[in-house]
Amino acid sequence: MFDIWNRNLNNLEAITLLQVPEEIDRVMVGLEAYLSIRRRATDTGLSFFEEDDDESGKGVVEKDFLEDLWERIQTLSNNGWKVDSVPRPHLSFEAQLVSGKSHEFGAINCPEQPNPASTFSGTTYGEQKHEAELKYPQRIRRLNIFSTSKSEDMQPIDRVIVEEYLLDVLLFFSGCRKECASFMVSLPVPFRYEYIMAETIFSQLLLLPQPPFKPIYYTLVIMDLCKALPGAFPAVVAGAVRALFEKIADLDMECQTRFITWFSHHLSNFQFIWPWEEWAYVLELPKWAPQRLFVQEVLEREVRLSYWDKVKQSIENAPALEELLPPKGSPNFKYSVEDDQEKYEEYTLSAELTSKVKGRQSAREIIAWVEESIYPVHGLEVTLSVVVQTLLDIGSKSFTHLITVLERYGQVISKICPDQDKQVMLIAEVSSYWKNNAQITAIAIDRMMGYRLISNLAIVRWVFSPANIDQFHTSYHPWEILRNAVNKTYNRICDLRKEIASLKKDVALTQEAAAKAKADLEAAESKLTLVDGEPVLGENPARTNRLKLQAEKTKKEEVSAQETLEAKEALFVRAVDENESLFLSLYKSFSTVLSERLPDASRTGTMREFKSVPADAMAIDTEESSAMDLDNENGRPKNSQSNGGNTTDIYNIGEKEQWCLTTLGYVKAFSRQYASEIWPCIKKLEAEVLTEDVHPLFRKAVYSGLGWPIN
Repeated sequence: MFDIWNRNLNNLEAITLLQVPEEIDRVMVGLEAYLSIRRRATDTGLSFFEEDDDESGKGVVEKDFLEDLWERIQTLSNNGWKVDSVPRPHLSFEAQLVSGKSHEFGAINCPEQPNPASTFSGTTYGEQKHEAELKYPQRIRRLNIFSTSKSEDMQPIDRVIVEEYLLDVLLFFSGCRKECASFMVSLPVPFRYEYIMAETIFSQLLLLPQPPFKPIYYTLVIMDLCKALPGAFPAVVAGAVRALFEKIADLDMECQTRFITWFSHHLSNFQFIWPWEEWAYVLELPKWAPQRLFVQEVLEREVRLSYWDKVKQSIENAPALEELLPPKGSPNFKYSVEDDQEKYEEYTLSAELTSKVKGRQSAREIIAWVEESIYPVHGLEVTLSVVVQTLLDIGSKSFTHLITVLERYGQVISKICPDQDKQVMLIAEVSSYWKNNAQITAIAIDRMMGYRLISNLAIVRWVFSPANIDQFHTSYHPWEILRNAVNKTYNRICDLRKEIASLKKDVALTQEAAAKAKADLEAAESKLTLVDGEPVLGENPARTNRLKLQAEKTKKEEVSAQETLEAKEALFVRAVDENESLFLSLYKSFSTVLSERLPDASRTGTMREFKSVPADAMAIDTEESSAMDLDNENGRPKNSQSNGGNTTDIYNIGEKEQWCLTTLGYVKAFSRQYASEIWPCIKKLEAEVLTEDVHPLFRKAVYSGLGWPIN
């Protein structure tokens, strides 16, 4: 209803001109009555920033989107529905409108929402709430980055109107980015709106659980807007980056990942130019400080998009930041030195294997050689190390070389690593070989999973190994590999669902064709014809034979389609079981590592207690008051604070606390991103993981991600 008002404010003015203000008053009274009994919608699981609980009594409950819109509409109503940002094409036809025939709108029927307390169990209500949000997602969640002073010349309703203009342009020109940017810079409004435009685009880019379009679309639109408005928009984008950077410690983990990916890509299209000297102070922060980690990860992503020396050159104004650059991505091959006496025998075996591969021996021949000459003499560890390191070295020249080696000799690796324990050792060997290149490490592990050489459960076990656990708060690399593994499992199920839906349609079509062919044959056979002057059943024999062949063909097609469907359904059942095992393993691992590090539940019941800053400093910026105010057109932050500190070079959260905050943030992010696959196994998850003795902060993170904020 509010969306209709928002899109048709000019029509409301027309109605007023038609001298029926009592109808508007009636609608306004009805809406006000509804708002007075409506329960505020608060869903911290979809917030851009990590919000603290109100349990302490210090939290400030903000207006939700609908309440804010209603307040703006009331202000507009008090001003006589006069708003300059809405075109008035109806004024040219005022006389015709006044004398024209009136039409009544039909009744608007909304689906009734059952009472969850009396009708559903908590689990059923939570699942149906999730399905409803997927079907009717909120169009925008406002991200307030800039000060309200940037929109002083606007009425309150103008912001909503401009947002709707921008969202419509993004929607209808989603396949034409240049046209999209062209229309976005030429909206029919009498005031500047660059700041609202930046906030709207970033709100869509960071929208949870998923943006309406792929993040690359918003990246391209921002690039085109910077080129279309070179004197204004680049400074606004820079201001938004600085403002979000100041609040990076409070930004949701999924939003952090998208922000890093976007920023590094954006810089790569503008010659990597950025005043890095402004952020050189992050080197004075602890290695786990989110701002330091942000700069480190952006530089690493830039190296992926370019090359190491180019990125180093881009930070020449802040040469100390070279410390945060990733190592040059050369392989770490164990058997590259011949005169290493300790590994001379292994070097010889590696050289022999290289010779066999270059001689194009088959995988079966190499397996026989490994089983006869290496494994009985040297054991599993040496065998696995020699084979994996050598094959990776042969495939290290390019991605194509890697894929070729895995396709030709993946059976050798599969033979050595048939179970989960050995696959964990395999992943560790891949990580060791590519320890200087996180990107290739992730690609190699992902490809091996695709070829079924590594299971997703083995990846979970490796990610939660002690060496990686210690990096949870200082590196994005373990999370990238874990996300790839869960994504691949999730995509496999989604693909099977689509294939099964398509096959069901094919089965229905083949059944219909087979039934028609059978009916035609029976009809032909039932007719009386004369043969040699005698009446017999059946039509012309030639036509009957054709119908028989057609009936047999369609029956075979029906059987074939049914068998294909049954095979896919069997694969789907297997994939669902794998998916359930994956999430059980993942959340058990999360629960185990968090229970070892989270303080006693009696001493820490909320996230607030992990942070040493006052509650007021952690509040999310509102339109009325923003801690991310910019004091000049270049977007420099004033009163900037570092993750709650009083100055930009102080970080006052301990390493253990930051580890807990980061890990809990990823628990919520994974729960939210894969909620559709988690809900079907929620009962087993509650029975085996989310038990009564689990830490309440862990349980809260899971439920918050699922959009089920229960106590």
